[in-house]
Amino acid sequence: MKAISSRDNALYKELKNLANSSQARKKSGQTILDGVHLCQAYLQHRGAPKICVISDACINHHEVNPIIAQCEGENVQVIHLPDALFQALSQVENGIGILFVISTPQSTLSGKLIKSAVVLDNLQDPGNLGSILRSAAGAGIHQVFCSLGTASAWSPKVLRAGMGAHFLLEIFEAVNLHELFKNTTIPVLATSSHTSTTIYQCDLRRDVAWLFGHEGQGVADDLMALATDIVTIPQRSDIESLNVAASAAICFFEQVRQRNSFS
Repeated sequence: MKAISSRDNALYKELKNLANSSQARKKSGQTILDGVHLCQAYLQHRGAPKICVISDACINHHEVNPIIAQCEGENVQVIHLPDALFQALSQVENGIGILFVISTPQSTLSGKLIKSAVVLDNLQDPGNLGSILRSAAGAGIHQVFCSLGTASAWSPKVLRAGMGAHFLLEIFEAVNLHELFKNTTIPVLATSSHTSTTIYQCDLRRDVAWLFGHEGQGVADDLMALATDIVTIPQRSDIESLNVAASAAICFFEQVRQRNSFS
């Protein structure tokens, strides 16, 4: 275990840059997992990180000790920092002071869209994106396709909202959705309040691609035109339409319900 106590240390400067700059993360092909739950999930599903960083206050924490032991057993560099230096890296308030540096996973798009998936068009909010990833993983969906304008799936904020779901998913970013839909063999379903067909009237026992769009503008018109079906989630007319993450969760788990009911 290596101690760093100076803000001028070269490795610390690199860590701080990764923690606070999306450009630095993109350029280096690395990202930050902030908090004990994400670190545990990564070790369980993906293996060893590149670097493990802990704060002095948590060096003997009962949840941190097994992580340190596993990292050291796999020859991972373990760094410990004074609490003030660690806090400049972490965006988690009152959390357990541990983070990982990992290589950002890259999925290469190939073949046709043939099994249930989530397709996201210009989704902007990191919290919404992370929540959708978490719901997708919970519903047994394995593939997520994000358009060029969608928030970075591997940013620290999205990772925290996803609560480890990322490590159970195959995530494709900067996807040309028009080209993707040319190669689909399954229905593409989009949601809208301007239709009378509800998700409960739709046969969701089959594989489908769920299409969701920007929080305010929804799915772009040209993509909506490529949807096989447009469905709605029935709700009171005097209430604002559901948040996109809430809508996605309802759709995913209605599909789970139908599959379990008719299996």
